[in-house]
Amino acid sequence: MSRPLLLDLFCCEGGAATGYHRAGFDVIGVDIDPQPRYPFTFVQADALSLPMNITRFDAIHASPPCQLYSVSTVMHDRSAYPDLVEPTRDMLVASGLPWVIENVPGAPLVERGQMTFDGRSTVMLCGSMLGMERVQRHRMFESNVDLVEPGPCRHDQQADVMTIVGHSEQGRTGRVGPHWGLEARREAMGMPWASREGIPEAIPPAYTEFIGRQLLDQITTEQAAA
Repeated sequence: MSRPLLLDLFCCEGGAATGYHRAGFDVIGVDIDPQPRYPFTFVQADALSLPMNITRFDAIHASPPCQLYSVSTVMHDRSAYPDLVEPTRDMLVASGLPWVIENVPGAPLVERGQMTFDGRSTVMLCGSMLGMERVQRHRMFESNVDLVEPGPCRHDQQADVMTIVGHSEQGRTGRVGPHWGLEARREAMGMPWASREGIPEAIPPAYTEFIGRQLLDQITTEQAAA
């Protein structure tokens, strides 16, 4: 039995793709920059001007650049970054496929807990919700599929949390050095192949594995009803 095919836009080094693959999808990634560490089929292209027929896919995930909305971006530098959430959403809505847009809190996504007239809503994930010991990064997932969260954040059950922002190796304890080096960051994120530059931009695979299982359930239900 063939696995459904997911298009991974703005794919970077494949953190999101790995989660979707674990959930049951085959994945093709697209990014405007070369991504030699991407673990699946990769196409170098502009994600908003695709050199492929989008109807061949069963679902789409997109992670447009977040720097414009991120609190870690210095305010006076934000104008240097593109605002791509709206054009990305327009393209995904036009596709008619199940889709997910991921971004940081503060991005122009549907307000968490609200639903639009056309059935779009947003959930938030945190590493503490998914049993990740050192990751607390909050990420928002807007979708035209009815997604649910795994429960509230459980920060009180975490210790020695690692701050993975920019290219710093510093944790909240203030320690710097081998304890917070590349291997520790890879382990915390669940991305043993990732580069030092790729990790701060990545979505932990645990996040999209959780999202992907719900997405796959929706696709399976729709196919059974067809």
